[in-house]
Amino acid sequence: MIGYYNYTVWLTYASLLSACLGIGVSLHGAGHPYWGVFFLLLSGLCDAFDGRVARKKKDRSEMEKKYGIQIDSLADLVAFGVLPACIGEALSTLGPYVAGVRRLDFSSPQMRMCVRALVIAVMLFYVLAALIRLAYFNVAEEERQNIEGGSRKTYEGLPVTSAALIFPTIMLLQYVLPMDITLVYYIGMLITGALFISRIQVVKPGFRGILIMVLFGAAEAVLLLVGLFTVAHR
Repeated sequence: MIGYYNYTVWLTYASLLSACLGIGVSLHGAGHPYWGVFFLLLSGLCDAFDGRVARKKKDRSEMEKKYGIQIDSLADLVAFGVLPACIGEALSTLGPYVAGVRRLDFSSPQMRMCVRALVIAVMLFYVLAALIRLAYFNVAEEERQNIEGGSRKTYEGLPVTSAALIFPTIMLLQYVLPMDITLVYYIGMLITGALFISRIQVVKPGFRGILIMVLFGAAEAVLLLVGLFTVAHR
């Protein structure tokens, strides 16, 4: 078989599979966007450590290293590009699933059509921005390695993996706000997509920073699960 299957790529494969499950859960049948967010967090957890696990193997060939870089970006596009868009799609078509919160409703068919067109445009922009960010980073990083070498200190543009914390945070707002947060979610998508392709400088987190983000994500997962089993309903 082609490809590699040792422990250096297991977490990347797991991130992709988690994202696919999240897409399926969000869009299949009645769907449920909040379960989709749970799988987004799981993909983020896998991505937080896949690079460190891969670097533990000292005898990796150049082919293995390049393969790891490619599958990481491909998995990231699905997990942090496509999955958040699918969660947004589930929100816009199915509503918030929270007792006492009425979903946004637009009286006229023309208004609904316009809103739907805007929603689709935001989703397309977000996924495209994620793709551009990942491709540009790969090319720029390869060029930087040829000139400078070593590990980078900052990122140009917001890393797409930040989606694993941004969108669960927005979704958690539904449990404290007496309004449908679907519009907030799409505004978040628009801003996040713009930041992906911006030239802002983002400091690369060290191991302590990664642990803090993992703990933050774990807290979000717990709160989401509590909400799913106590406040949310189908």
